Amino acid sequence: MALVSRSRTERLVNLVICLLSTRRYLTAAQIAATVPGYEHDPEDAKEHDAFQRKFERDKSELRALGVPLETGTASAFDSEPGYRIAHRDYALPPIPLAPDEAAAVGVAARLWRHAGMAAAASSGLAKLRAGGVEVDPHATLGVEPVIAVDASFEPLTAAARARRQVTFEYRVPEDDAPKTRHLQPWGVVCWRGRWYVVGFDIDRDAPRCFRLSRIVGQVLGYGPVGAFAPPADVDLIGYVAHWSGPVERTQTARVLVRHGRAAGVRRWATEVASTVDGDVLEMRYADADGFAAWLVGYGADVTVLEPDDVRKSIIARLEDIAEVAEAKV
Repeated sequence: MALVSRSRTERLVNLVICLLSTRRYLTAAQIAATVPGYEHDPEDAKEHDAFQRKFERDKSELRALGVPLETGTASAFDSEPGYRIAHRDYALPPIPLAPDEAAAVGVAARLWRHAGMAAAASSGLAKLRAGGVEVDPHATLGVEPVIAVDASFEPLTAAARARRQVTFEYRVPEDDAPKTRHLQPWGVVCWRGRWYVVGFDIDRDAPRCFRLSRIVGQVLGYGPVGAFAPPADVDLIGYVAHWSGPVERTQTARVLVRHGRAAGVRRWATEVASTVDGDVLEMRYADADGFAAWLVGYGADVTVLEPDDVRKSIIARLEDIAEVAEAKV
């Protein structure tokens, strides 16, 4: 049932993004050819009936959730009704968030791309453009993230939910070759821009946490589901924070930030110089990879000027994101 629920949720989100991305009304046929989850053979009466029932249920659910779904036609000559979501009715007023609430929203945004919804939505918008439908390039700003998490994220979170043991190869900076680890994963958390899995290390007979970016190759599950139970009072973030220790920002970077953008980056600047192209910020950081992973989240609003190792790390991450997006199209 969980898989069915997730599939429907992703379809509804993609439907909302699709209808927000065009000012014209889209017919049911255009939606079926665009939104992942509605694929069917329109010539097959049985499949087409199943699509229509599914689409009717989804429309009812969106309206029940308060989404302002409009029905109309693009011109007086159209006989078939179409659908769209008006920005003026859908947009929310500014919402003030406390620091901990903003952090939670940030973590949720980072998960979005890995869940497949953003990539599927991008694919759908590409289909709309190919079909001659004008697409608003700014319609989904703020809901489509630009961060991809590590490949080991999904198998580790799945194993943590199923309470199933995993094994993987793990490399630490002081060792040339990775070592095999066996873990009972309690959960996956983000701390200071990096993802960690926390659990019970079977080989060392003690709790441990592992940075996902240092996992080499695939994460493999083994043994039965429900093989262990995490401690009831475990604080995953607190454990990672204690294990990581204080961060010493001993290195300096210079980044170019667009005027009026990336407030989160600006807060950490030690010096700011205004230019025609934007503001040049001088910043202190501890780890090039972690620093790059954080900056990538701000997309085109931030450009690293120096040092070169941070630039290369950002380029590598953007290339990985591009490969994932291309594979979904």
